[in-house]
Amino acid sequence: MRFGPVPLLAALDAVSAHSLRLGERVIKKGARLTADDLAAIQADGRNEVIVAIRDPGDIGEDEAAERLAHALSGPYIRRDQPTTGRNNLFADMAGVLRVNADAIDRLNAVDEAVTFATLPDYRAVERGEMIATVKIIPFAVSGEVIEKALSDAGAMPLIEVKPFRKLKVAAVSTLLPGLKPSVVNKTLAVLEGRLAPAEATVDFDLRVAHDSNQVALAIKAAIVDGADLVVVYGASAITDRRDVIPAAIELAGGRIEHFGMPVDPGNLMLVGEVDGRTVLGAPGCARSPKENGFDWVLQRVMAGIPVRRADLTGLGVGGLLMEIVQRGHPRDPHAGQQD
Repeated sequence: MRFGPVPLLAALDAVSAHSLRLGERVIKKGARLTADDLAAIQADGRNEVIVAIRDPGDIGEDEAAERLAHALSGPYIRRDQPTTGRNNLFADMAGVLRVNADAIDRLNAVDEAVTFATLPDYRAVERGEMIATVKIIPFAVSGEVIEKALSDAGAMPLIEVKPFRKLKVAAVSTLLPGLKPSVVNKTLAVLEGRLAPAEATVDFDLRVAHDSNQVALAIKAAIVDGADLVVVYGASAITDRRDVIPAAIELAGGRIEHFGMPVDPGNLMLVGEVDGRTVLGAPGCARSPKENGFDWVLQRVMAGIPVRRADLTGLGVGGLLMEIVQRGHPRDPHAGQQD
């Protein structure tokens, strides 16, 4: 593509590089210049105009953006109509966004004319939420650049939405003297809120003593009754792999995938499995509706994304979240004090 000032006689059908105000008449940036436009520019006392002129093999900005957006987007994503070299992508279902970050970096490095921006990988998204945008910087781009961008990026798609599934969920709450029923009730209400994007509810509400055998029996009973996911809220936080809740998972014939994660709040998260069903040992912060590490794990489970040890240990960068009221010992002992 050629860009720069040209005599008016050479500007017919070229693209105006800038908006031009000619008295009451406005020629918008990106408009193809007509004979009437050129006459108006000449009447304004100008002999030349800054334009973009396509070379053979060039693709207009909107067509290029649409071609890339179509190739890059996977299931449950819709695209709007491209305009000014931009094509926006939206989630067509509530779920978890997956992006191929390495491939996107390669695509963006091919040529400065091509850009692709997305929300972060594993972000929970709502239906209709904007999740990505393709933007072609100049008014046109070589077709070879588009083909190279797609080739260098590798296998498509680079972005997709994993939709939430409507799981049958069991909540097992352990009880100790001093734990008010109202605390458990509020905890279940908070869990219902977290399940709402998947149109799921708490199907089984089991409350048992804070005892490994009792918790194991409750987990097994929930699974026999059809629970797809079991969330265990301890009256006392898990502090060791041999504590009540992890011990209960093993007594129920299950296994511990991982205990603990580098997300704060959420350090004391436990992920296990019994009879092919995911069992989550919730950290204390999961009683709060504020975002914490439990949200990140639950969202992946609801979207059918496996949660393995490496997935949890890889959450440290970006895993430092805000303080929550339930924290007994704030990280910053001076938090809230005046300087």
